[in-house]
Amino acid sequence: MKPNYQNELDNIIEELHTRPKLLLHSCCAPCSSYVIEYLIKYFDITILYYNPNIEPLEEYLKRKNEEINFIKKFKTSYKINFLDCDYDNHLYHEIISGLENEPERGLRCHKCFYLRLNKTAQLAKEHAYDYFATTLTVSPYKNSTLINEIGYELSKIYNINYLPSDFKKKNGYKRSIELSREYNLYRQNYCGCIYSQPVK
Repeated sequence: MKPNYQNELDNIIEELHTRPKLLLHSCCAPCSSYVIEYLIKYFDITILYYNPNIEPLEEYLKRKNEEINFIKKFKTSYKINFLDCDYDNHLYHEIISGLENEPERGLRCHKCFYLRLNKTAQLAKEHAYDYFATTLTVSPYKNSTLINEIGYELSKIYNINYLPSDFKKKNGYKRSIELSREYNLYRQNYCGCIYSQPVK
């Protein structure tokens, strides 16, 4: 039977007695909008912006600045921190070398997920966070099972708690669209890498 990651997340939240520190990898402001709204009541959140797959550089910077601006504008009584990273685009191309012609959702995407989640887990461990997680599962175009399997694998490697998720559940994706409209967020028309760009 396929795991219900939303139920796993809800069970973890129900058992919380404090506000744990969460390092939350974000792929973009629209995806993070609902996830932050959902989790901010339970966790002290630091957004990690690590997306070396995004090209060109101008697009990467546009999405990063949109994330920063959203955090500043988001209506909450809790502080949301932001952790930036080096672009590392060369590293992305190294790890997907030979997979350039893979179809979307194929092995190239798997490598990309692993790269970004590995960095998140590594930094979460180094900076003594209680949990790490990602906003990637809010998208209906992403394989949430694969993403969670990677998260659990890295949890064992780094000995740090992974927060499972399937944020598209409970109308999460729909809510992210509503919040994007409310905050006038830039919604890109491709995932990020040059191989996912729409054909002109």
